[in-house]
Amino acid sequence: MEWSPIRMTYHVRTYRFGERLIPEMLGKQGVPDGVVAETWEISDQKDTRATITSGPFAGRLLHDVVAEHPDEIVGEGWRGPHFPILDKFLDASHLLPIHLHADDETARRVHGEPNGKTEAWHILHAAPDASILAGIRPGFSDDDLRQAFLAEDYDRVMFRYPIAAGDTVYVPGCILHAFGPDTLIYEVQQTSDLGQSVMPTDLLGNRLSDAQWRANIEATLGELKTNYLPRPNHGLDKPAREAGNQITVGCAGPYFALERWRLTEPHHDPAHPWRFLTLSNVGEPVTVAWSGGEETLGRAESLLLPAAIGDVTVTPSGANGDLVACYLPVLERDIIAPLRAAGHPDGAIAALGDVNFEHGG
Repeated sequence: MEWSPIRMTYHVRTYRFGERLIPEMLGKQGVPDGVVAETWEISDQKDTRATITSGPFAGRLLHDVVAEHPDEIVGEGWRGPHFPILDKFLDASHLLPIHLHADDETARRVHGEPNGKTEAWHILHAAPDASILAGIRPGFSDDDLRQAFLAEDYDRVMFRYPIAAGDTVYVPGCILHAFGPDTLIYEVQQTSDLGQSVMPTDLLGNRLSDAQWRANIEATLGELKTNYLPRPNHGLDKPAREAGNQITVGCAGPYFALERWRLTEPHHDPAHPWRFLTLSNVGEPVTVAWSGGEETLGRAESLLLPAAIGDVTVTPSGANGDLVACYLPVLERDIIAPLRAAGHPDGAIAALGDVNFEHGG
């Protein structure tokens, strides 16, 4: 089979924290009226599985095609219950709820799910007053935390950091977090929708009963971990393959890597049969060319490049191209070696997320 880029349907979430930044600032077409808090661009989450809209698999679920062709789509030797990452645009016009997601162990033990939800946020736009709340300050007991959550005094027990466009924040499962307001991000995460919140309202803004609010706080405390403190990171540049192009690694770990591609020249992405690549365009249209043809990727559109597609060239249609690329890395090959070659120290590479230098894979 000759493999080509895979396009798919996206899913819209209308959570209370969003407004209209995704269509109005990012330029995404075809979204419904009203609140568009999130668009799930690449999704095999069990409740929101995307339908493929291009090529020989058009009309079929991404989930089913991945199950039939795991080596060719995800990467040689990969096996799993679903496509491993979920990519989304997210509008935090208002502060997100204070919440966490299960890690893998908690997902299996507590929820009977195959994996949890480590995630990362790449900041596309942030107002001057935008910030993140992430991680618990040392020295607080569960009762201290409980009282702070009931008083909605989150800054007393959590760290707050300012954010700016171009930052990336890596957030493992079981770490309490939120961000906003007036913030537009690109999020990559493990394929999961598990979550616990300490807020007195639900995601649609409805007030919870006191009993439910307290039960949610207890559930959050039962999953909360304090072993990682997320911080905004400006990323590290890989060695330039083409003069004028900039490839910046925003985060990396065992579950995903995220890169920002700022292109002034055609960018050649050589074949990598061990991993797929997702591309989401956050700038002007680009042309994606492979051995079997070429097509245009418009503003705020996304596609999946299967592992078996071979060499790909991405060419900006105007003066500049601007994309977010995500994949499941072989850490030594895809992250550690090229960043060391660019002169970055191991400490800076480690700060990208969860990079295991001993095993590298």
